[in-house]
Amino acid sequence: MCAAELRALGTAPAAQLGGVSWRGTLESVARANLWSRIASRVVVRLAQFRATSFFELERHARRIAWTRYVAPQTVVEFRVTCRKSRLYHSDAVAQRFAESVQRVVSSVQRAQRRRNDDADHSAETAVFSADERDERRQLFLVRLDHDRCTVSADTSGALLYLRGYRQQLAKAPLRETLAAAVLAGARWTGDSPLVDPMCGSGTIAIEAARLARRIAPGRDRPFAFLSWPEHDIGRWVELVSEARAGELARSAVSIEAYDRDDGAIAATRANAERAGVADDLEIAVQPLSALLPNAGSGLIAINPPYGIRVGETERLRNLYSQIGNIRRAKRPAWRLAMLAADVRLAGHTEPAMQERFRTVNGGIPVRLLADAD
Repeated sequence: MCAAELRALGTAPAAQLGGVSWRGTLESVARANLWSRIASRVVVRLAQFRATSFFELERHARRIAWTRYVAPQTVVEFRVTCRKSRLYHSDAVAQRFAESVQRVVSSVQRAQRRRNDDADHSAETAVFSADERDERRQLFLVRLDHDRCTVSADTSGALLYLRGYRQQLAKAPLRETLAAAVLAGARWTGDSPLVDPMCGSGTIAIEAARLARRIAPGRDRPFAFLSWPEHDIGRWVELVSEARAGELARSAVSIEAYDRDDGAIAATRANAERAGVADDLEIAVQPLSALLPNAGSGLIAINPPYGIRVGETERLRNLYSQIGNIRRAKRPAWRLAMLAADVRLAGHTEPAMQERFRTVNGGIPVRLLADAD
């Protein structure tokens, strides 16, 4: 699904275990951050090499063009994982990379001062800090696996699910990226009505409204690559302006968000307001059983309780059966898409649904089940 998103942006992505990769320009990185609803993070691969000693590691690290990714006064952080490698101490690996960046950045700065005949040495960049509150922060990811080292620069900054609108939460909140994946897995593209009768803090409905209105998920937030020395800020402004120009004023289809909990609905309203789609949603406090009949077609997208705690199975069996009964009685032509942790519980909704993908939500393995097309 993520590969399909990127393909629509003009790249040639290759899906692989745990992600999607492509070769492209910095503009393709900008478009991916701006438009991907499903990706968690976009990184740029800087180097891959074999290292069995710190000498080898340092030699390769000095060859990386760090100054392409580290602007003056940038806070630099290395996040290192080591697996079955002779260099197994992650803090020591991070220290060697940090020293290499410091040497390269300082050397370039001295050369620039000499060219400018500038004797003021007080502007030398201090680039290392663990303060994550600093907005000028650049994360580098280092992975050592069987002595093979991969170095990447994070382009996103905060993870992409942080769109900026979800500040109030209900119980068991759903990340924005997973909500968007539910819609993509159900093959909902904004051209038919949608209801989430157990909406929690409203993430599925809000993501549906933003998709229906063609609102770019990254239009209102900062990204790490915007601080890179080679980044064209003028082109970024153009991309955001183009995205805004393509937005629809209103959703062309109805989108409903209900929950029996007053606090959940209050959170949904507040989040929808911040997301700019409050007028696109019908939001109300109501139990699942109060869902109104609708003879048309559409999608019921739902993230019901998973039944992880001991003793919950019997109660939830009745809930899952109720979901199926209400769908058949009140919206028989509507398709159903459900995140489920227990396929046996989900089987009580009837008829049986197809598995579209597996992932993890809050540390719990889940799968998206949806009606057959």
